[in-house]
Amino acid sequence: MLFHGAALLFLLAFVQLALCVEDYYKILGLNKQASDKQIKSAYRQLSKKYHPDKNPNDDTAKDKFVEVSEAYEALIDPESRQIYDKYGHEGLKQRGQQGGHHHDPFDLFSRFFGGGGHYQRGQPRGHNIEIKVAISLRDFYNGRDTEFQWEKQQICEECAGTGSSDGVVDTCHHCGGHGVRIIKHQLAPGMFQQVQTQCDQCGGRGKTIKHKCPVCGGNRVVRQTITVPLHIDRGAARDSKIVYENEADASPDYIAGDLIVTLVEKEPDIEQDNPEHVDGVFFRRRGDDLFWREVLSLREAWMGDWTRNLTHLDGHIVRLGRKRGEVVQPGQVDTIEGEGMPVWHEDGDSVYHETQFGRLFIEYIVVLPDQIESGMEKEFWALWQKWRGKIGVDLHKDSGRPETPIPAGSEQHDEL
Repeated sequence: MLFHGAALLFLLAFVQLALCVEDYYKILGLNKQASDKQIKSAYRQLSKKYHPDKNPNDDTAKDKFVEVSEAYEALIDPESRQIYDKYGHEGLKQRGQQGGHHHDPFDLFSRFFGGGGHYQRGQPRGHNIEIKVAISLRDFYNGRDTEFQWEKQQICEECAGTGSSDGVVDTCHHCGGHGVRIIKHQLAPGMFQQVQTQCDQCGGRGKTIKHKCPVCGGNRVVRQTITVPLHIDRGAARDSKIVYENEADASPDYIAGDLIVTLVEKEPDIEQDNPEHVDGVFFRRRGDDLFWREVLSLREAWMGDWTRNLTHLDGHIVRLGRKRGEVVQPGQVDTIEGEGMPVWHEDGDSVYHETQFGRLFIEYIVVLPDQIESGMEKEFWALWQKWRGKIGVDLHKDSGRPETPIPAGSEQHDEL
């Protein structure tokens, strides 16, 4: 009995430890196999969402902001993550007692966005940056999680944005740290003009550096190509915009502006965008409606008795066809309800919303033969002559046009 009790206690302790190990991952909405890139992305989004300056008088958001920062700090460091995965919070606690420490959540935040990690009123803010990302029609229809790259200005991690290799930054002696100098110009005896100009010694920063950072050359920022995750909603509109808050160029001198991504539709690429050879890649889009041109032979248009299997953007089949004797006129357009683009909705494909679809318009193009065999020509001519005699219509006579040409120069016109 005692043995079973001890085993039960051991099992409960193990389960508790396992749950504990998953806490930080759950806070970031990740699993234990998450990569560093996914951890950074999750922290980037959640830290902005729960930042206290964006949620004034909301203690819950503040606590969540601290939790997200602690989770990121524990999981982004390989050593602390390994300890956490094996021993949970208790392991990290013991490591902290041996010299480890927690950083200020706002310091962590500032590594990503600059400006000291706060959204303070009146604080300088950088310009927004707008870029275009080309997306295939297939991705607009189905939705997709993908990524894109762009060259971003980032705070130098080597010197933490100081520009100094040893961390020492001095006040400029020429301008007294103001970044500007007052220069006097003599215009005439006893007459002077004062001109304010940027300090040429510190470049207007008010600070000087003796030992420049070897990575950024004392500029405090570097330009790097970064990869940004991109989520495309199903049915997203062409030229729709996605805003990444504070993801524009970063600098120690200001809060980063927003990165604004415009989704544009690109021309279909047979090799890259159509691996499954679906017809829908070559649809044309207008709002929530799609358009397709179907080519028919003269026999099919005239006599009917044909079918087509049109493969849509998600692989399902749209059946086209006519029964025998059903005629299709050149340029005729069929409308198929519910086979157009998904109509975008904020609830997406959730259980609270049923996706609606636009229309698919099929325009028929009839191709006439450019030559005909002599035997077939005689048979067709005899057939047409037979039916012309019975039910033929003289389009020229019915038009009301003159039966014979009017000789040139004999036209009579009313005087103006």
